Amino acid sequence: MLLAAFSILEPGCGQRQLIQTPNLFLDRRFDPFIACPAEARNNRVEILYATDRLPVERKGGGQEYGYLRSRSLAFGRCVVEIGENLPWPVVEENSRLAKRNVSMPLTVQSIREIGRFPDTPFPFIRRGEAFEDDPAVAARNEQASQAFRSEVSRRLSGTACKEAFVFVHGYNNTFEDSVYVMADLWHFLGRKGLPVVYSWPAGRGSLRGYNYDRESGEFTFLHLKQFIQLLASCPDIEKIHFLAHSRGTDVLTSALREVILEARSAGENPEEAIKISDLTLAAPDFDIEVFTQRMLGDRLGYEVGEMTIYVSEEDRALGLSTWLFRGIKRVGKVTFGELPPDLKRRLGQNSSAAMIDARGSPGFVGHSYFYSDPAVSSDLILLMGYGRKPGAENGRPLIPVGPNFWRIEKGYPLSRN
Repeated sequence: MLLAAFSILEPGCGQRQLIQTPNLFLDRRFDPFIACPAEARNNRVEILYATDRLPVERKGGGQEYGYLRSRSLAFGRCVVEIGENLPWPVVEENSRLAKRNVSMPLTVQSIREIGRFPDTPFPFIRRGEAFEDDPAVAARNEQASQAFRSEVSRRLSGTACKEAFVFVHGYNNTFEDSVYVMADLWHFLGRKGLPVVYSWPAGRGSLRGYNYDRESGEFTFLHLKQFIQLLASCPDIEKIHFLAHSRGTDVLTSALREVILEARSAGENPEEAIKISDLTLAAPDFDIEVFTQRMLGDRLGYEVGEMTIYVSEEDRALGLSTWLFRGIKRVGKVTFGELPPDLKRRLGQNSSAAMIDARGSPGFVGHSYFYSDPAVSSDLILLMGYGRKPGAENGRPLIPVGPNFWRIEKGYPLSRN
């Protein structure tokens, strides 16, 4: 019975289709592809990925990654196809229809690993009273870093938007699940900038798999921190947009915390050093008390650009997670009235922070409403793609619930225009 209940945390079965058209683009005044580079006007999405999943053999050959852990971080390219041999005009038109006239399944066409960093932790040598990385390993690490920066530079050379959109997935997601979500979102973000997936070793499944994935989140921490610092070091990137889902929210904020603290200790402005434009946490699966300590105790909420948290009291997956952790409320299920007093007060004081209540939105399915629901995906696009703050006066007509706490209503955003 318990294992059956946990199946609602798992991604849906069957072939994935392109997500339902966001409500935003049913209004012809909005053109999602107006700034889409000419070379991106096709039915393929090329995603840059970084992962510490262990490679596995793929049937028929080629690269693939499973749920086991690798001590080394790898990066590469993944190509996702939308539909089967669909010409761009057909893809573009059907991406703006509520009811499509063609099938638009998502298929991973290729995965190519470009580079791999040395195993962690790096071996070190002692020089007097000091310790330093082994020179040979440091040289290999720098070589991989330069290859990564070159790949980023190549990808950004074809777009006027010098921004990276980074997605960190949640519990029980396979590598393919994570790139499908990024393909969905980047397509409707107008195919501008650089789509990036950080895929950690999740996806074992079942109740025991939840525990495995939770500990894999602890394992990946060092690699994610390494990746964030590497991405921020790329000279061609001007801004980074971070999006995390479910358990990935804890994974990402843990790594960002360390990067921010290191930047502070070096006398740098963390927001500038990490190039953070915004941090979005969708259906966060972690303890509200831990979240309060982390965001307020270290003042992280003030150094991550625009910070947005999507919540839903109706999230059944987080209801099971709350039960598993003996009733401790998960951030992703909290209502305005349930916010701890300190968090509610600080939320109201921070003009760059917002919590968005997504319950009852049309198309709400389980735990993944941030991309599968056309109202919520519209708000996410207005935030990440257009840089709009909440409020009708800013072009995001959310319903105010309390200071910097908002609600998405049926038909959003068209119903209030």
